[in-house]
Amino acid sequence: MSIAGAISGSRDRRARGAQAASRGLRASVVQTGAALEVLAHRWLELETRSSGLGLFQSLGWVKAVFAFEAARGNRDFDPVIAVAEDDRRLVAVLPLERIRTGRRSLLVPLGHAFAQVSDVLIDADTDAGEAVSRLLHAALAASPADGVSLLKVRDGSALARGMPRTCIQTGEAQGAPYVALDAYVDFASYFSSIRAKTRKNMRNARNRLERSGPATLRRLDRPEDQRALIARTLEGRADRLSEQGLTSRAFREGGFADFCTSLVGRDDIDIRAFVLLHNDQPLAEQWGFVHGDRYYAYVASRDFSHSEESPGRLQLSDIIRACAEEGLKGCDLGVPAMPYKLTFATQTVVVRDYALPATPRGWVMFRVWDVLLRPAIKRLVLALPTRLRSRLMRLAGHGH
Repeated sequence: MSIAGAISGSRDRRARGAQAASRGLRASVVQTGAALEVLAHRWLELETRSSGLGLFQSLGWVKAVFAFEAARGNRDFDPVIAVAEDDRRLVAVLPLERIRTGRRSLLVPLGHAFAQVSDVLIDADTDAGEAVSRLLHAALAASPADGVSLLKVRDGSALARGMPRTCIQTGEAQGAPYVALDAYVDFASYFSSIRAKTRKNMRNARNRLERSGPATLRRLDRPEDQRALIARTLEGRADRLSEQGLTSRAFREGGFADFCTSLVGRDDIDIRAFVLLHNDQPLAEQWGFVHGDRYYAYVASRDFSHSEESPGRLQLSDIIRACAEEGLKGCDLGVPAMPYKLTFATQTVVVRDYALPATPRGWVMFRVWDVLLRPAIKRLVLALPTRLRSRLMRLAGHGH
């Protein structure tokens, strides 16, 4: 059955229930913490058999979102985790939640404001198109909505391969730089693949910096140190966005800082926190996660008074070295494809936003707002002078 059939005919959607089965593939929905615990062991097994990266579809990430929403007493939290089984074997998981935005209800990735990637966790031997169709069918049957919004879907991912033909691409494509460390025998061989002129410029920048004191990368492992670094990077990033008259989904979400600090100390989330120190003072800081033998950069900030020495670039070089020495497969630097990231990237993955209308209202809203108006307004705002844009953001309540 195609997704067109799954998301049409809303009149009898509730009668069909939350299960869809064909060709031996059966899909259902998990919506409570207790049901999630029952599924936990098989979910972890699926992570070892799945293709792709999968941090934001991992059991640890999903449980962290559940715990955070419970801790802040969010009564509007409406999880819709679609799972697919082949006989008794779990073969796919699509973690979603239902939200209301404006005059429409949407299914979006679980923890949508905090995740950097939309994807599906799927067994490498399972057909992506069939599985995604079943998962979306089950999710919409259990939790009717005007549509499904899937932001930051990477070309070549399981979700991109399984995306129904009825999907609508919204917004402009972006790029996510990635460093494939497993393509090289060691860091030295990887680093030698970077342009000679770039390596020379970095060496000169480090030498200039170290004339006034040593610059060293330190990894912070104590929970209290990680919390302090996270707070500094979030404050620094928020200040920088405000100066530029910009905002982001995460920083518009009032609980972003609390969510980030709630991840510290969890045994199912592996945080990496790095600080580049110059004369024992933070020059650049970054933190992220390790999952599936890959590092996911998450939030970074730096001291802009030393911009000539490119501290963000120097720190990222040291972080990649640390990841290589740890034996990690690669470093996912995430969107956007900023120049300092591209310096190190071995590839840049195209990232797209998709929408799947499920009702006439959903189709109109996606076509009018997501495809036409929102991108046009964004281009108009970005064309404004930075100072004016910053003032407008503050008036709109997105700045400090």
